Amino acid sequence: MAEEKKMHGFRAKLDYWLKHNKTFYKVFNVTASSFMRLWGKFLSVDENLVVFSAHSRKYNDSPKALYEYMILHPEKYGKYKCVWALEDPENAVIPGPAKKIKSDTLEYFKTTLKAKYWITCVNIERSLHYKKKECRFLNTWHGGPVKYGGNDTVGRQDYDFSAVDVFCYASEFEKPIQIRSLGTRAEAMIPCGSPRNDELYRTTPEEVLSIKKRLGLPLDKKLILYAPTWRDSSDGGSSYTMAPPINISYWEEMLGKDYILLMRTHQYTNKLLGVEFNDFCWDFCSYPVVNDLIKVSDLMISDYSAIIQDFSILEKPILCFAYDFEEFRDSRGLYLDYEKDMPSGILRTEHDVINYILTMNYDEECRKTTRMIKNKIATYGGHATETCLNKLFEE
Repeated sequence: MAEEKKMHGFRAKLDYWLKHNKTFYKVFNVTASSFMRLWGKFLSVDENLVVFSAHSRKYNDSPKALYEYMILHPEKYGKYKCVWALEDPENAVIPGPAKKIKSDTLEYFKTTLKAKYWITCVNIERSLHYKKKECRFLNTWHGGPVKYGGNDTVGRQDYDFSAVDVFCYASEFEKPIQIRSLGTRAEAMIPCGSPRNDELYRTTPEEVLSIKKRLGLPLDKKLILYAPTWRDSSDGGSSYTMAPPINISYWEEMLGKDYILLMRTHQYTNKLLGVEFNDFCWDFCSYPVVNDLIKVSDLMISDYSAIIQDFSILEKPILCFAYDFEEFRDSRGLYLDYEKDMPSGILRTEHDVINYILTMNYDEECRKTTRMIKNKIATYGGHATETCLNKLFEE
């Protein structure tokens, strides 16, 4: 365990250096990419081998949805040999016949050189460039156009997704952003939304009740999902902390009679400060299935997180608690005009948030989510899984 933790810490720092040091990135990229291309010349491509790699090297996100669809349809996909790259393969529970390998090892890179198909929501090459011409690459990406990403981020010009063969997007607003910020080719883009979100379009009251019972959530109270985005590291990649300016006792006093607060931080956030969990504020920061939380919640509080796009699919109220708005906007950048595009406008203090919840017209807030968010950045969706797989495996 100590060795795993040490390795994870090294990887986090390496990721930080690659993002923030142009010289280090260039030397690393050129050297490692050249080695991988040379190695690849000695390895033949397996026409039926598929490599999956998900966000944070876990079994999750759109690659999970795509894989599970494949094993449910063996008549169409049974011939393919699936391999999952994972941070902790020994403890990862994955259904079906997939082989599990450890991410970022020699076995991992060898497998990617041999595989005909790559499926990921982030990257496969780990910022390198060694994809073979015979290889087919599906990148579902993992978030909508809310805050600046890729090459739009200050100091970044290293994203080059020109080798991606299939890239899905959820709106015409998003399409040019992803082409510009990630270097994706226009002809690779397909308008289908995210495979991981297909299930949100099929949510039923019976399913919501089942999830609430399974998680032990109260059935007589409304549920608020608080899902803020991550903030970049201030200590060279050693930690990614967040300390929202909230007083849980005050929230409980004002909202506890009718509401429960579900806390869900971004998976990059590894330290949450100033928040105490209790019977009112529940800790779901490490809960693996974020769609469950989206389904059961009656409203969501967020800031600059791409979960805004996902949550809007169910057309429920979205409140923007942007306590550091000017600082974040100026340092990171935003695609949306928050003062015009956020249904609640910008709520800067916890008092603003609570007052908004206590005085809002719920039905009107639902309509605002549909009109202002869903119709703008979540236009396409519901059948992304089949669409992506058909496109990836087409001859």
